[in-house]
Parts: sequence; structure tokens; C-alpha cells
Amino acid sequence: MNSFINLILLVLSFPALLFSVFVGFDLPIDFLNTTGKRLPYSNEVYLVLGLILLIIGLRRTIRRWMGVSMVKQVGKFVWNEPISKERRLRVFVYNSIEGVVFLSLAFAHWFLTPSAVFVLLVYLILALDSFLFVLINQANFRVGLSSKAILVADREVLLIYLNGLRKVSVSQQTVYFDYSENLQLSFPLDCIEEPQKTNFFAALEGQIDRDRVLFQHTK
Repeated sequence: MNSFINLILLVLSFPALLFSVFVGFDLPIDFLNTTGKRLPYSNEVYLVLGLILLIIGLRRTIRRWMGVSMVKQVGKFVWNEPISKERRLRVFVYNSIEGVVFLSLAFAHWFLTPSAVFVLLVYLILALDSFLFVLINQANFRVGLSSKAILVADREVLLIYLNGLRKVSVSQQTVYFDYSENLQLSFPLDCIEEPQKTNFFAALEGQIDRDRVLFQHTK
């Protein structure tokens, strides 16, 4: 989910940056018979682009802060452990890169034109969120198993319901959950520390009907 949102933000960032290039360098726009700085409704264009970026970014922000808030309530889960050190490091690195990219885009717009101030502020907000999220929640990134679902919450939020489950299988470092009607969900097994994997699958088996759910390669 997080990768998909970042892809959308990146795709939207290209036209926003290109627009700032035309405005900042006052490049000619032949088909409109004008130049970048004389382009009508440029402020409105920046407002729309900024609002779209902000809405998408805030949706992702709210989702992952809520996920971390839920999973750190250990008492509500039958099994709940911090994510592995390897994955925690990866989350720190990826979020830091994410923040640096947003900062770079903010400074690029600032360098190109003062007209892009709203878009610039949106990128600064997204960058600040990326840094604060990983710094504040390092100890709260966890995997939780309740009687109804599995919740993995770090920079990604994965929610896997147990209702309707038909098969649980492991292939390499991925756990696959197969449901009726050919639905399949998965999460990376490396988010769980090696000594805890046996306990996780034992706890999972305890929450479902073994006569209805097949476990493959989980030992």
C-alpha cells in the first residue's frame, strides 16, 4: 500500500515540477500563445496540485499512524511482538529516503518559483511526517494476532482477516493466506524475528478451525 501511494505521489510530482519549470524560467507555451509567468490561473493550478498531494499524503499518514496506535495495544492481541530488527532498520532507511525526496522536491519548487509556495509547504509537511513517524514509532512497529485478524504495522499497514480463511502457506519469506473465491493475501515473514516464528504459527493455529484451514510449510 505504501509503495502504491508513493508511486501516485511521484507520478503527480512530475507535472507539478514541470509546471514550476515553465513558470520559473518563463518558458514559452506556444499552443496558448503565452509564457510561463503570464499563464492564467497558475495560482489555482498550484492550489489544486497541492490539495491533491496533501489529500493523498494525509490519507496514507492517518492510516499508518492509526495502524501503529492499534497494534501497540498489546493486551488486545493473543500474540503481539515487535517487528524484526532487520525490518525495523529497513523501515528507518526507506522512510528517511522518502523524507529526503519530499525535501528535495520542496527545495526544487522553492528554487524555481515563489508561486509554488503551497506545493512547497505540502512537500515539507509530507517530509516532516516521514521523519517524525519513524523517529517516534521505532519501538511501536509490531505484528499483532487477534482472534479476528493479523495486523502488521510499520511504514506499511497490513490487515489480514481470519474469517473465510482456507489455507496458510509459506514460500521463501512470504506467508500466503488463501480464501474462498480465489482471494489471496500475503505478508513478509521476515517482519517476525526468527525465534518467534514458531510461536506465531502456533498462536495462529489456535485461533482458527484446523478442520477447515490447511497449513502448508509452516513448521
